[in-house]
Amino acid sequence: LVLLLTTALWTGCSSFSKKWDAANGTPKDPLGIEGRWIGTWQNTNNTHADRMRAVMTPVGTNEYRVHFHAKYKRILGFKYEATFRGHSEGGAFVFEGNEDLGALAGGMYRYTGRVSRTEFYSTYQSKYESGTFTLKRP
Repeated sequence: LVLLLTTALWTGCSSFSKKWDAANGTPKDPLGIEGRWIGTWQNTNNTHADRMRAVMTPVGTNEYRVHFHAKYKRILGFKYEATFRGHSEGGAFVFEGNEDLGALAGGMYRYTGRVSRTEFYSTYQSKYESGTFTLKRP
């Protein structure tokens, strides 16, 4: 069981690392928000917080797929993906989205936020948790 869990966590980190490495470069989308982001997540229900990285990829008009890799207690890493839909407003992308992260991760999460060329801010909320992501360019 421990070997299986360790392999699953390592494989997840490895696939994120490949996306992270591939996203190195100048954004091609008009808003300049695709690519790498780095910062923190903070749970507002308790003291949980840690590092987070993300890679934003445009997947359609006013739609981005965001691949997240976050740390918990500086030891455990977890990854997940979410689709953000929105619109351009004042030089930024204002978005919202929902993603079911599964029962073990808390179920359905709702996101709202704003991404400019240099700042990525989002709130999240689920049945049990709420908090923020605050990211910048690496």
